[in-house]
Amino acid sequence: MRNIKLTIEYDGKDYNGWQKQPNKLNIQGEIERAIFNILHEEIELIGSGRTDAGVHALGQVANFKTNSNFPIEKLPLAINSQLKNSIVIKEAEEVDERFHSRYNAKHKTYRYIINNSKTGTAIYRNLEYCYPFKIDVEKMKQAAVFFEGEHDFKAFKSSGTSGKNSVRTIYKAEVRQEGEKIIIELTGNGFLYNMVRIISGTLLDVGIGKIEPNEIPKIILEKNRQKAGKTLPAHGLYLVSVLYN
Repeated sequence: MRNIKLTIEYDGKDYNGWQKQPNKLNIQGEIERAIFNILHEEIELIGSGRTDAGVHALGQVANFKTNSNFPIEKLPLAINSQLKNSIVIKEAEEVDERFHSRYNAKHKTYRYIINNSKTGTAIYRNLEYCYPFKIDVEKMKQAAVFFEGEHDFKAFKSSGTSGKNSVRTIYKAEVRQEGEKIIIELTGNGFLYNMVRIISGTLLDVGIGKIEPNEIPKIILEKNRQKAGKTLPAHGLYLVSVLYN
């Protein structure tokens, strides 16, 4: 039995998220179907985590077990030939049989892109969140630092989600500007449901003056979802990478 690790890129616009669901187009199901067409074997594809409807990935990781001896170097192109152009297998490698793409993940990096041009964009409208008003990026940078470290991020998860432990560690929180794009990038040991989109919405509120940078520690401590910013739309969010050591 071989254990195959895949690195996957996808445009989430047309999909109802990663997770397999009946009668809904999803990324996991599409890749499983493509693999079956190549290997003629039913497999279970285990992702490093779910991404929501509309969310994109540059480096999602998944693994599956197979009895097939199909050459590993030919596998990405073979699977891609069975997929829509909006999903691409970037790499396939054989890994230890104990490797589990979800349970062994140590760090994940997410990126949120805000298009701050005055007119918006036709080409990237499904890949960036357009906000055409003035944003103070320096204040966003000051605020981002307060998210680093181990905190209870209860204020930054969707209301009504399960009451499980909401303590997470963010190793790096960065805001940078590239032309008309404002990029928020978070690296952590795990993220709550909608956490990155809510932190991004909170940082945007800092950038437009609704929240002061030094208010962030208090918002974290109070654990009140109502004090944090809004949940920004899914189409500006990317899973950039998953690290395992």
